[in-house]
Amino acid sequence: MIEYFYSDPKVLQHYRTGPLGPHLDRFAQLLKQTGYTWLSGQDKLRVVVQLNQWLIAKQYRLSQLNERLVRAFQVDRRKRRTSHHGEKGTLVLLLRMLREADLIAALPAKKARGPVDLLVQGYAQFLSQERCLSSTTLAHRLPMARQFLNYCFRSGKIRLNTLEPRHISRFILQAVRDQRRDHCQLVTTTLRSFLNFLYQHGRLKKPLRTAVPAVASGRPADLPVFLEPEQVEQVLRSCDRSTLCGRRDYAILLLLSRLGLRAHEVCSLTLDDINWPSGEVIIHGKGDREDRLPLLPDVGRALAAYLKQDRPPSSCRTVFLCLNAPYRGLVGPTISSVAERALARTDIVCAHKGAHLLRHSLATRMLRGGASLAQIGQVLRHQHIDTTEIYARVDHKALRALAQPWPGGVR
Repeated sequence: MIEYFYSDPKVLQHYRTGPLGPHLDRFAQLLKQTGYTWLSGQDKLRVVVQLNQWLIAKQYRLSQLNERLVRAFQVDRRKRRTSHHGEKGTLVLLLRMLREADLIAALPAKKARGPVDLLVQGYAQFLSQERCLSSTTLAHRLPMARQFLNYCFRSGKIRLNTLEPRHISRFILQAVRDQRRDHCQLVTTTLRSFLNFLYQHGRLKKPLRTAVPAVASGRPADLPVFLEPEQVEQVLRSCDRSTLCGRRDYAILLLLSRLGLRAHEVCSLTLDDINWPSGEVIIHGKGDREDRLPLLPDVGRALAAYLKQDRPPSSCRTVFLCLNAPYRGLVGPTISSVAERALARTDIVCAHKGAHLLRHSLATRMLRGGASLAQIGQVLRHQHIDTTEIYARVDHKALRALAQPWPGGVR
């Protein structure tokens, strides 16, 4: 496979010597599969060849290769001023490939360094094993638990039984200052969960979770921000469908606006989730939940056009990939930025500009079209009807019919 990037027999023979020589074909194949061009692939292979020559000069074996040796190689290159942009990513990709093939030692497991690390590790096991929460939830809660411990025990000595409600209140006031309500809810929810974990496992003598105050509900004041149907169509028309990027973004926006998907649900959509004969698509929602939604005709056509014309060849099964190599699946913030860029191309002024705006717009349009809250909740895949009830307050025409006359008449 290295012949795809280099054709000179003498060069190939020279490159295939040394500790990394027998594995250059595998690395070249990986570069080609992930979409690197002939020119960029040559640059990356050149870095690996130079690392190979450095290992020969230093008399290192392949089994000794690790991050420490790679850093020493990079330091040596910087001294000689031979390093270049993209070198770090190339070496990371090489180490990952060698580890997946069991050719070098795996990374050592991170060990707890102190009492805070031990408590957070125990809390992580509690959330994943006993509560069966997802890795996304852990990624939000564990840093908050660590922040709480570091705030309360700045000296480094953990004395949990000295915790009092005043410590909890002070931390909350510090953590939620100038923050949005959803962040405040994350702080209080995490604290209740973490304090409950400590009490259940005998680390606390008192159930301090009751000392965590509740965040005032914003439902009476916070109404979902949405776009009118003609504004949604204007956002869709803003995509330049004569370009690869425009066709990809158009398909993403259709999934958000027609099916009401969340950003992370678009990211997790794979080629295997689309059932073309039955016209269905499997959605991986919150809490590892799976739902089947109909693949609407315009959504299906946009997806088919992207997959046939524009999706780069890749071993990755995710539907939507990056535009440039390496061709990996998109992440949630990228999906939201697609919606933000589309909105910026129009003259629409809106308080919220992310992917959720199109989800709210779909729900509002369904409500105005006569759909029941149960039907809307089914499409949006809400677990509780309370989550869907917020959309009832945006149907002003229906609410006016419920309004009672003001006593004494109108003045």
